[in-house]
Amino acid sequence: MDVTEIPFVKKVGITQARDGNLELAFTDETHNHLATMHASAQFTLAETASGEFLQTLFPELVGKVIPVLRDATVKFKKPAVKNIIAYPSISDGVQEKFESRFAKKGRASISVNVEIKDIENTVTCVATYNWFIQKL
Repeated sequence: MDVTEIPFVKKVGITQARDGNLELAFTDETHNHLATMHASAQFTLAETASGEFLQTLFPELVGKVIPVLRDATVKFKKPAVKNIIAYPSISDGVQEKFESRFAKKGRASISVNVEIKDIENTVTCVATYNWFIQKL
């Protein structure tokens, strides 16, 4: 599934960056009252990137599971005043732990870390998205 085709993602303006990661342009539509990137815009970019990252880690599960975001922890580091790009990752051993639990129970949880950087490589936001994934 191409996450950039999700109607809400399209409405927000998230696109694929040249490096393959997801990007959000700094525009009048993404500004807040301080003329910086709106916090919810950064949250949406990071959440979308976390879901897309799971699709790349587990392509065999796409269309065969229901992924549900359980919770998230977000810390805004610096105001974003340029285009931003999401960089998702997982900690060592997390993929193997998820695969083992999912194989046994048909459901499991996994955490995806996302770092948001502007186009000058300044970290504007760090987040962790905790997903619950269950077989259909």
